[in-house]
Amino acid sequence: MAPRICALCEQSRAMLKRPKTGQQICKDCFFYVFETEVHNTITESKLFKVGDRVAIGASGGKDSTVLAYVMKTLNERYNYGLDLFLLSIDEGITGYRDDSLETVKRNQQQYDMPLKILSYDELYGWTMDAIVSQVGRKNNCTFCGVFRRQALDRGAAMLNVDHIVTGHNADDIAETVLMNIMRGDIARLGRCTSICTQGEDTIRRSKPFKYAYEKEIVMYAYFKKLDYFSTECIYSPDAYRGHARVFLKDLEAARPSAIIDIIHSGEAFEIRDEVKATQKVQQTCQRCGYMSSNTLCKACTLLEGLERGMVDAGITDKGRKKLDAEGPSRESLRTISFYKPPSGNPTITVETSS
Repeated sequence: MAPRICALCEQSRAMLKRPKTGQQICKDCFFYVFETEVHNTITESKLFKVGDRVAIGASGGKDSTVLAYVMKTLNERYNYGLDLFLLSIDEGITGYRDDSLETVKRNQQQYDMPLKILSYDELYGWTMDAIVSQVGRKNNCTFCGVFRRQALDRGAAMLNVDHIVTGHNADDIAETVLMNIMRGDIARLGRCTSICTQGEDTIRRSKPFKYAYEKEIVMYAYFKKLDYFSTECIYSPDAYRGHARVFLKDLEAARPSAIIDIIHSGEAFEIRDEVKATQKVQQTCQRCGYMSSNTLCKACTLLEGLERGMVDAGITDKGRKKLDAEGPSRESLRTISFYKPPSGNPTITVETSS
């Protein structure tokens, strides 16, 4: 059988079949169309402006490693005029995050980008190993997700950047849409497909890989021979997201366009005005100054629950009400004070109060 010719350039031998389109193309054409699609996502959404300082959330995994490589490539090719940084969060997971951070440190050298590493232990006084030992594996991803999101905002503020980009891909976003539908979470369903959201203060957060399939990111990393860490988090197999992921993979096997179709469906959802009216007004956490829809932000509620042995405090409404009813803790709590001055570098103070 004669080798297939690339469907795009019609010259080179086809080396792969794109999961997203089914086209059989050569490696060079795949690199070009993948990078061009990400570039189009960035420009059509007007994610950046010249001079922006952009922190890339770097875990050492395939998504963030490819994101760092592609952001550097596009920044140079299209003269975005961005200052790029790597920002890593050390959750404190022995045998997983400590190893993946070594990959990030190599990426720092390979891509010539400044690197900032911020740990849960430094910010919260807890590692994920310690949290799991207390709460078990049922709800540990709730703690990690809340703490990581806030840690990224705080790390970005310390770097004095304007923007955080993360490696969330099309599969991740489609999974989130499915999860919010299955949980009936209308508020999150209305915003989970947004390519750009506002973080702490004026720091924006966006997903340049919003329309990039996970399989294509893996193929890009493989054919580019990028240095990334491929081990899955040891605490994630029991996560609720895993059920949505299995369901999505089954849908994709039957219909490859299912991933993009679900994202477009999520984008088309509209929330009725009466539902919008019931959403809580954004305010400031009384303890740490971080944005919150309650007196205490989610992270501080989870921390207080950990310190007082009430692990459901930040997970269930019943747990939160019990915590509120008992009032402020008399035990010594770790308090994170966040302050971003009008100009200059932000400061983060970690102190113990009674």
